[in-house]
Amino acid sequence: MLVDDQELLRTGFRMILDAQQDMTVVGEAADGLAALSLLDRCAADVVLMDVRMPKLDGVEATRRLLSGGEGNGVPRVLILTTFDLDEYAFAAIKAGASGFLLKDVPPAELLTAIRAVHSGDAVVAPSTTRR
Repeated sequence: MLVDDQELLRTGFRMILDAQQDMTVVGEAADGLAALSLLDRCAADVVLMDVRMPKLDGVEATRRLLSGGEGNGVPRVLILTTFDLDEYAFAAIKAGASGFLLKDVPPAELLTAIRAVHSGDAVVAPSTTRR
């Protein structure tokens, strides 16, 4: 599932993901509230979640989504943001996100990260890890 307030970015991500034999985008949302509502009706394995969005930001949406813990059909969350800020990374991981990447990640690395998160691994942007 793609959750980002910028439709153009969602469209680009969808094109990359849908071109993969092992990935299908099952839904899109423009804010955290819409994402939570959609996830009540639609099963997703991994959610690509933006940090800054109207109505409900990605960190709080992640916190609410994962409040019951992982398992039992709860998707893993990979945070994608343009803001390389430690406070976002720490907040996202504390909320239960399985990964934190910048939106300027090359497509091949994004696909690798999605697969890693799907398999249960954690992924953090190299620049964030260095700090």
